[in-house]
Amino acid sequence: MELVNAEMTAKRAYLDHNASAPLRAGARAAMLEALTAANPSSVHAEGRAARGIVEAARRSVAALVNAKPEHVVFTSGATEAAAMLLSPRWRMGRAPLRMARLYVCEADHPCILGGGAFDAAQVTRIGVDGNGVLDLAMLAAALAAHDRQEGLPLVAIHHANNETGVIQPVEEIGRIARERGAVLMLDAAQSAGRIALDIAAGHADYLILSSHKIGGPKGVGALVAASDLMMPEPLLGGGGQEKGHRAGTENVAGIAGFGAAARAALSELGGIGAVRAMRDRLERDLLAREPHATIFGAATSRLPNTSFFALPGIKAETAQIAFDLAGVALSAGSACSSGKVGPSHVLRAMGFGIDAGALRVSIGPSTSAEEVALFGSALEQILARRGGATKAA
Repeated sequence: MELVNAEMTAKRAYLDHNASAPLRAGARAAMLEALTAANPSSVHAEGRAARGIVEAARRSVAALVNAKPEHVVFTSGATEAAAMLLSPRWRMGRAPLRMARLYVCEADHPCILGGGAFDAAQVTRIGVDGNGVLDLAMLAAALAAHDRQEGLPLVAIHHANNETGVIQPVEEIGRIARERGAVLMLDAAQSAGRIALDIAAGHADYLILSSHKIGGPKGVGALVAASDLMMPEPLLGGGGQEKGHRAGTENVAGIAGFGAAARAALSELGGIGAVRAMRDRLERDLLAREPHATIFGAATSRLPNTSFFALPGIKAETAQIAFDLAGVALSAGSACSSGKVGPSHVLRAMGFGIDAGALRVSIGPSTSAEEVALFGSALEQILARRGGATKAA
């Protein structure tokens, strides 16, 4: 896969694709071509050409998750898409519809844990087990106790965790939601382009997507619906763009890049086994050098590109800095906390204590064997320094 930063050599290894995947050359080219596009709401030839760019990208994003193009609403990112959905105020056609309570996962991304427009008292958090898998019995019991006279229950769960890569049992979650009459939203920002997604399978009612997680530009994402029978009240009012669901002139260049990235990501799904093999090789190397390392979520289904691990005797933030100085870019948990590094709320939800922290390696089809080798040599240096410090103490 050709990337804009393909000149990167083994002197630096970028292993932080879950924070932001490298911009694809195809996405960059599509953006540059669309930068001079007119307003896609204009009816003249130039406006119609811009509309064509937007609609072509809409078809590509829809194809990535097997949705109907008319059910894709472009946003400024997955966070805005989540904010649209996490609201008590919905409509079924023109009739108002109320979501009375929100059910989220303790290990969810902060944009979901925050509850959107729901009051804190209207949010129920569902726990996870030691592998980070949602407690299905707890979800079922919470939904069974829901008072439907107050309004519908809304369930918002991450499809794959952004830190551990653990994939939730969405088929079972969807079945529970349907049986209890709940609306189900899945945060697919990390899973899209890394595993096959099919909103038509009926597990979820809505997905949220992020362009830059699949090698597109930052600042663009999408809300994808299985059906437009029920939709949230618009978060942004104004013009009638995006069929009235999201006002404001569309970001034509960003959307064009998103569409190009979605096309490329879909074409690469067949080769995801090679990414998994490289991740597994990295973990074998890790355990060979430090047999007491903990790899979180390894006992359950994970994204093929993600490894979340702790090294005994080394704080995550200290190790992250050491890796960076050695030429390896990885993260200590989520990159969505304004650069802050600290205890992981995901690990806390999994029962690992309030001070637990870990390192996340996340790779992609462009990751080279040389980059993985650089990770191994950096790890060896870090472990050697730890050993020296222990002896000195």
